[in-house]
Amino acid sequence: MTNNYQKEIQTKLTKGLLDMIILQILDQQPMHGYQIIMKIRKSFGVYFGPSTIYPLLGELEKKGYLKSTWNMDSERPRKVYQITKEGSTILSYTEGSLNIICKTMTTDNKIHLEAAPLSTESRLERENKHFAIS
Repeated sequence: MTNNYQKEIQTKLTKGLLDMIILQILDQQPMHGYQIIMKIRKSFGVYFGPSTIYPLLGELEKKGYLKSTWNMDSERPRKVYQITKEGSTILSYTEGSLNIICKTMTTDNKIHLEAAPLSTESRLERENKHFAIS
């Protein structure tokens, strides 16, 4: 029962923060949509299909948080996304805000979330630890 509840919570958190998760993934390196889908699945254990990811990528690009270019060098042309300076700024602000929220929640004895300290870890590694539920 606890495992199902934990999975449900992780799915909800991942879905609610999906735009920031995508920015965080692209902060590491540019990727095409399918790579992003697979990275989310591998990192969070949650599958979001193309009908969820591609419209969100389009929204983030409209907001100026991402930019895309076509990679024509491969067998199949692919649209590659990368984070912009604006996207990095909003990502840093969000990470700081989430850290404050997690620290505030740890003062309540009923809720315990571990906030990752700033370190040389990648943002994605910090994010995975940031939302560790115990």
